[in-house]
Amino acid sequence: MSAAADIPGLIQLPSHYSVVATIDRLEAMLKQHGVLVFARIDFSGDASRAGLSMRPEQMLIFGNPKAGTPLMIAAPAAGLDLPIKVVAWEDADSRVWVAYNDPQYVVRRFGIPAGLAANLAGVVPIIERAVAK
Repeated sequence: MSAAADIPGLIQLPSHYSVVATIDRLEAMLKQHGVLVFARIDFSGDASRAGLSMRPEQMLIFGNPKAGTPLMIAAPAAGLDLPIKVVAWEDADSRVWVAYNDPQYVVRRFGIPAGLAANLAGVVPIIERAVAK
């Protein structure tokens, strides 16, 4: 998957940093803004421990219960896409990408009232800053 992939509801951005540095930056920035980081998954590390090889790939799972809970009250199935997840990976050309669900897509997908969209969109600038120089 590269930036050219057209997947409905998915936002992909190039990162100027390695996978580890990208996720480190994002995690630090989120914590600075009081966002709770629930988990960090090192897919490539787990693959290596299982005797498999893959390019670097990690996921960060995060959110804010005050922001996410109203969405899940409005549409309980939204818990499938919440908390927010960002995945970072290195492609075959050694470029690093991040991807996450477009907040507007999540709102439309689950029929969440439009007024609650801002509850998700607040982290988008943080993600964008984490991958920028």
